[in-house]
Amino acid sequence: MRLTFLGATRTVTGSKYWLSIGQKNYLVDCGLFQGPDELEQRNWDHLSVNPKEINAVILTHAHIDHSGYLPRLVKNGFEGPVYASDATCALLELLLPDSGHLQEEEAYFANKKGYSRHKPALPLYTHDQAVHALKFLRPVKINQPFSLDEQLHITMRSAGHILGSTLLECDLSDANRKFRLVFSGDLGRYDPEILEVMRPPTSVTHADYLLVESTYGDREHPHASVEDQLSTIVTQAVERGGALLIPSFAIGRSQQMLYYLRELQEQNRIPDIPVYLDSPMGVDATQAYTRFGNDPNLKPDLFKRGNGSLLRCKHTYFTRSAEESKQLNEMSDPMIIVAASGMCEGGRIVHHLKYRLPDPRTTVLFVGFQGKGTRGQLLRDGADEVHIHGETVPVRAHIESIEGLSAHGDYHELLRWLSGFEQAPKQTFIVHGEPVANDALKAKIEQQFHWPSVRAPEYLNSVQL
Repeated sequence: MRLTFLGATRTVTGSKYWLSIGQKNYLVDCGLFQGPDELEQRNWDHLSVNPKEINAVILTHAHIDHSGYLPRLVKNGFEGPVYASDATCALLELLLPDSGHLQEEEAYFANKKGYSRHKPALPLYTHDQAVHALKFLRPVKINQPFSLDEQLHITMRSAGHILGSTLLECDLSDANRKFRLVFSGDLGRYDPEILEVMRPPTSVTHADYLLVESTYGDREHPHASVEDQLSTIVTQAVERGGALLIPSFAIGRSQQMLYYLRELQEQNRIPDIPVYLDSPMGVDATQAYTRFGNDPNLKPDLFKRGNGSLLRCKHTYFTRSAEESKQLNEMSDPMIIVAASGMCEGGRIVHHLKYRLPDPRTTVLFVGFQGKGTRGQLLRDGADEVHIHGETVPVRAHIESIEGLSAHGDYHELLRWLSGFEQAPKQTFIVHGEPVANDALKAKIEQQFHWPSVRAPEYLNSVQL
């Protein structure tokens, strides 16, 4: 039996792990590489394993860096089942077609502007190919074991990261032994405010081999109250008489913000102003959160208290059509607009920024990570102007940010999860993090737990299990 690291090594994106058991091949996660050109080029490279020879794919959760390569895999010949939690399957019905649309859009603009190294630029896969890939999904219940082979039995446990997210306990056997391989997936939080919506990740007591994420293996999240900060920012925005724009990821963060706004309005800690979720995918994802309200990742009875949905304030409006979105720019009274994308690189938030950044009454609140060089990072760091749709837009709006809303545990929380192991794994592999985060978590594990054989594998490394 052999495990080969096809992604998320010394970087955060591209999660893919090839597990070979005799003549059988399995892929755990099937994510896109994102970021610098040299990473994104890997999406075009041939996999080390022929897609036609992969027997099944198992996904830990729906985020594109864990699932977004699936349509390409199917395009290249994969025809097996794809196992994921039922909520993850529902989210993939939103995310994968959208990813295909973005791939087509990127190829279109690359050809129009002439900046592609390929002539002509082609999409990695299309919207229709992404829709086709959905037919291979096989929903699995969290906490219910299932078998792919007499040598491989898997149990998904809730990871507390987003709706439907899982970690994997893989029980393997051959003629001479039995052992357990655990994939952490992306691990959630233990922070009390985060736990108002999510549950903490499921504890694991045993693994012979462990892959653990390290996104924030070198960082500590701030401890300031999110609700206190949000209350102050909303109140000040209303006093200025303008709109509060919240760039937000459509899945996970948007639902968090709707929950906190609902709670603050119920407690009379913020003015009773309209809240618009201006994101078709965000609307669909919010409905999925309600539909899968019993998902083990979510706080029990989250949707069974209060009046109506806990993700809707008294005056919450879901805008789907482009026309409805445009009408928001005709409104001048105080309001809150939650819209994708979270880094202001695309989506409806860009149009709202273009219209409202020059207005000193406007407030822009960042509630998530802003990648280097993104429009969101420029605004957060105090840019006097930004370029939108070929125009230079002056920034006169107030810019605010709230830290500590990440769905990834910091190093304290990762160590807390690892402390649940009753004995050291034989080998621990640090994945899903930049080198500084990998190395920091490795050092902390060795210092606190004295585990043997802890390492951060390189791209395409392979180990015998």
